[in-house]
Amino acid sequence: MANTSDIRNGLCIRYNNDIYKIIEFLHVKPGKGPAFVRTKMKSVTNGKVLDNTFSAGHKLEDVRVETHKFQFLYNDGEYYHFMNTEDYTQIQLRESALDNPGLMKEGEVVTVIINAEDNMPLSVEMPASVVLLVTATEPGVKGNTATNATKPATVETGAIVNVPLFINEGDKIKVETEKGTYKERVKE
Repeated sequence: MANTSDIRNGLCIRYNNDIYKIIEFLHVKPGKGPAFVRTKMKSVTNGKVLDNTFSAGHKLEDVRVETHKFQFLYNDGEYYHFMNTEDYTQIQLRESALDNPGLMKEGEVVTVIINAEDNMPLSVEMPASVVLLVTATEPGVKGNTATNATKPATVETGAIVNVPLFINEGDKIKVETEKGTYKERVKE
């Protein structure tokens, strides 16, 4: 059993007969009244996001998890297929178990969180950033750079990322996976 002081990003807990992963939390200690923790939790079974507030000292049933490195193989439309890098076993996951599947390219090594009790995969954690090739974007118009102007660009995985005007087709960019935002251009 865990309590509210153990809450951190990535913690998996059992709540309302389902398993949730904490994606955001905030400890609040108001001037009057007891402290509490505001959380944003994502269900690992159906992908729904739930906002919840726990009072200080509330007991939580944590789920024992293990992490393993898996390589992303392919997406068949319904499932995403992964291979364990140690023993070469394969698993398949629905899109709802993935945080940002549009930024995952074939061959990418990710961390899969597995429930230690029944060996069921719960969620996938991608690296903090990925390098992707820009396959399509409009040319930037000269003179539009007075502010932080951006334009949409399609990357090799099919995702659309807002990039600065100086990015062109064929450029490689680093994308932050948590928010799906442009970070920097990568020189080759």
